[in-house]
Amino acid sequence: MKGIILFGHGSRTAEYIKPFERIRDAIAARQPDAVVELGFLELTRPSLDESIECLVRRGVTVISVVPIFIGPGRHVLKDLPQLAANAMDRHPDLEISLATPVGEAQEVIDAMAQFALNA
Repeated sequence: MKGIILFGHGSRTAEYIKPFERIRDAIAARQPDAVVELGFLELTRPSLDESIECLVRRGVTVISVVPIFIGPGRHVLKDLPQLAANAMDRHPDLEISLATPVGEAQEVIDAMAQFALNA
């Protein structure tokens, strides 16, 4: 079974999680059987490790981690691959793939450009 983790940095601000929940809800509206969790690097729960453990308990063996970041930085280029590798070490039957940051997708760039023009 495949699962998706929407990965974010995290924040002390409670409202930070709301866009992630809206993305998760939009995925569920398009594909009701999708298995989606939220996971954060710091300051917000669940952590990425907690989300991975939750998916593994649900029988997920393939996870796609989607960084909800504008672009690649240290967290995406260094921290995330290390966290994924550690999880696969803990769970030898688990396969984790890392998507490019959402902000690098052309459709997202186009949407942000249009938003900026309309602002």
